[in-house]
Amino acid sequence: MERSKRRFIETKEKPGLVVVMTGPGKGKTTAALGIALRAIGYDMKVCIIEFLKGDMHSGEIDGTKRLYPNLELHITGKGFCGIKGDKYSFEKHRSNAQDAIKLAKEKMLSGKFDVMILDEIHNAVELKLIDLPQVIELIDIKPLLMHLILTGRNAHAEIIKRAHTVTEMKEIKHAYQQGIKPQKGIDY
Repeated sequence: MERSKRRFIETKEKPGLVVVMTGPGKGKTTAALGIALRAIGYDMKVCIIEFLKGDMHSGEIDGTKRLYPNLELHITGKGFCGIKGDKYSFEKHRSNAQDAIKLAKEKMLSGKFDVMILDEIHNAVELKLIDLPQVIELIDIKPLLMHLILTGRNAHAEIIKRAHTVTEMKEIKHAYQQGIKPQKGIDY
C-alpha cells in the first residue's frame, strides 16, 4: 500500500513520552531497538547511549550502523561493572557513566533527535555509577516532543513514577537454564 494511502493514528497533542523497560527478563534493549526501528520508519532521528555494554561486541552495534544517518550510537561503558572478569576499577566505570550522562544531556538538548534511548541506565543507577538525581534531571529537561526510553533491570521507583509507559520483562524460561550458550543474533 502506498504510504500516502495508509491510515495513521493522529492525536491533537503529541508530547514526547518517557518509556521505561525494566525487569529481570530478556528483551529490554531489544524492545528499545524495536522502538528505534519504528521511529526510523517515520524518518525520525534516534540517539542511543549504552551505559554498560561497552567492551562486549553485539550484533546491535553493526546493525545500527546500517541505520545511519537516522540513528547515532554511542558506546560509553566498559562492560558490566563488578562481574567476573571485570578488568576496570569502579572509579573507571563511574567516570565513563558520568561522561555518558553529560553526553546524553548534550545530545538531548541539541535539537537533532526525536528519540533518545539510554540503555542500561537503571543498572548504572543501581550500581551507583550515576546518581538518581542525574536521571531525574534528564527526564525533567527532556524537550517536550522528544521520546526518552530508559532500559535496564531494577528501575528506581522515582523513575517509574515519572514515566508515561512502564514495561517489566519477566523471565519465564531461558535457554541458559538448559545449558545452551548465548546465540549470535538472538542474545547478542
